[in-house]
Amino acid sequence: MTTDIKATLRAQRIETPSWAYGNSGTRFKVFAQKGVPRDPYEKLADAAQVHAHTGAAPTVALHIPWDAVDDYADLARHAREHGVAIGAINSNVFQDDDYMLGSVTNPDPRVRRKALAHLLECVDIMDATGSDTLKLWFSDGLNYPGQDDLRARQDRLAEALSAVYERLGDGQRFLLEYKLFEPAFYATDVPDWGTAYAHCLRLGPKAQVVVDTGHHAPGTNIEFIVAFLLREGRLGGFDFNSRFYADDDLMVGAADPFQLFRIMHEVVRGGGLDPRTGVAFMLDQCHNIEPKIPGQIRSVMNVQEATAKALLVDAAALRAAQDAGDVLGANAVLMDAYNTDVRPLLAELREESGLDPDPMAAYARSGYSDKIAAERVGGTQAGWGA
Repeated sequence: MTTDIKATLRAQRIETPSWAYGNSGTRFKVFAQKGVPRDPYEKLADAAQVHAHTGAAPTVALHIPWDAVDDYADLARHAREHGVAIGAINSNVFQDDDYMLGSVTNPDPRVRRKALAHLLECVDIMDATGSDTLKLWFSDGLNYPGQDDLRARQDRLAEALSAVYERLGDGQRFLLEYKLFEPAFYATDVPDWGTAYAHCLRLGPKAQVVVDTGHHAPGTNIEFIVAFLLREGRLGGFDFNSRFYADDDLMVGAADPFQLFRIMHEVVRGGGLDPRTGVAFMLDQCHNIEPKIPGQIRSVMNVQEATAKALLVDAAALRAAQDAGDVLGANAVLMDAYNTDVRPLLAELREESGLDPDPMAAYARSGYSDKIAAERVGGTQAGWGA
């Protein structure tokens, strides 16, 4: 059994986001750190460090226009030279003055055309970089009742999504992200998984839902959403992070590691670790006060630990207890797996793969942090909007 678990863990891939390596903060303050990347090339170099020490993060998501360059094929080449590749392309239709009242759902046709042109440009970037995934998140929504027509906005959204869907090439897809609130407070145009699922269902198999673990109301049973979408073949992937109050974008597993385990149990139960399902395990985080690269390494390790525990669940014993109506027995099977210390197993796996058993310590010893702090002096550090 241990051999099978190791093989599954060895095959797991966790995508890191380019924006996690830049400066970020709160509504009140962005905190600058030494050695932060100044361009997408340096972001990829930092992401390569995460993969080098974990062996599990070979792709990096881009955010356009934050990661805009003149030559995307060259950026992809640069990534390969550092041992990683370009992952999902994330669109941005929320940081332009024109989008104050929405992007693809804006009542102004000119603004809608502008937003759609950007989404189609992102597919062009997919073509140039070899990416197969476009991630769509819309901040569109309303602050006040009566501000706009709720149904008309859904019609506009459907029209834009259809145009993007038709532009996708063979082997490409888009993942539609939902968010309960923020920055819109009265009504968000894609507020929940059901809205995202309904739009994707109408379009076809290239449209799937992405579950951001920070985008739900308190107490939401996220693992139920995961189980349902997996059952329907519409779970495209995750944006992993943690939240205490709202969309805090903290390290995955930081707020509720048991929830992360429950989510990964449903992924295992639904076959979501099989690469053929196409479920993408992506991080979506902003490291406000913690060092960027170690923050990503820790998040990758947290996902690996939750996955390992989920793989330890005795499926036969669990099913027997469930079929017998043994409430406490079934719960005990899950808790036995969750309470298992899987760190020695993962350390052994890394050693077998030629890696240091402790990625955090290995990175600290590498001297890379001091190196980039000394080299990256001058220029403009990357951060929100850059």
